[in-house]
Amino acid sequence: MIFRLFGWSVLAVLAAYLLNNYLTYWQGLPGAGAFTSGSPMGILQAGIYVGGLALAFLYVARSKDTSLRDDSRRISDINAFLIRAAFWSVLIVGLTDMVISFLRVEDLLSAVVGSDIAGDLGRSQWRGPYVHIPLIGLSIVIAAFTTTLGFPWLALLVVAAELLIVLCRFIFSYEQAFMADLVRFWYAALFLFASAYTLKEEGHVRVDVFYASFKPRTKGFVNAFGSVVFGIALCWVVLIVGMGGKSNIINSPLLSFETTQAGFGLYVKYLMAGFLAIFATSMMIQFTSYFLDAVADIRGEPGGRDHDVHAIQ
Repeated sequence: MIFRLFGWSVLAVLAAYLLNNYLTYWQGLPGAGAFTSGSPMGILQAGIYVGGLALAFLYVARSKDTSLRDDSRRISDINAFLIRAAFWSVLIVGLTDMVISFLRVEDLLSAVVGSDIAGDLGRSQWRGPYVHIPLIGLSIVIAAFTTTLGFPWLALLVVAAELLIVLCRFIFSYEQAFMADLVRFWYAALFLFASAYTLKEEGHVRVDVFYASFKPRTKGFVNAFGSVVFGIALCWVVLIVGMGGKSNIINSPLLSFETTQAGFGLYVKYLMAGFLAIFATSMMIQFTSYFLDAVADIRGEPGGRDHDVHAIQ
């Protein structure tokens, strides 16, 4: 029970941290630390952590018959949904923003949407809330009704976008900033979003000297220790350093809807800063799942996977 409680508590604190970050820096609330001064909203925000931990404890207490492997699979399924939503978001937002940027650079946008909206679309503070965020919401809905992650398709789209740049540059002598921005946008998403899925499938390169010869129980100890000390801890460092303040490296671009210096490039630079938060969040969730699976290996529970399948010998 203690290991299941630890795993779900990590996820509860993670959810509370992200929610409080939104309330503090997007909605202007004082933050959970303000509870020490007696601020009602500070007490409420601190209570989010307490409530999350209470829900984790209640869930574990009411599901005593759930095995560690069942919990591990359930957490992986939650993570898969998060990554699916992120995949659809970058796909739909990237294509939509490319069309808008193309119409702008060719001076066709006013004829399509009118001069007022065309002017608004030229401001990131308008395009982000009124175009990107609704599309992200749509992507979450799509992710709820799909079962595949689509990383091969995203990789193919990166290649197709790069090929389009080459063809347009050398055949038609046509190249715009938004074309290169789209490649970077999708490539960054592919690299960062696929990391947690690759961990789930044990696809990361494992270069070791002793691990391959360990017994399954010993491998469980190694994986459990590594998941907590090197995995979950590192993800917390990324989130705290990147989101610990309004001017931090993740929060600052998101709050200002930061764009590139290219006037007619994509307005998605702020989303690329958010990729780091998604990377750390998804990896922490997957490391938690991996930890529970490793503890199950230590206990000798049935249903374990072969950790040598993807190992580099």
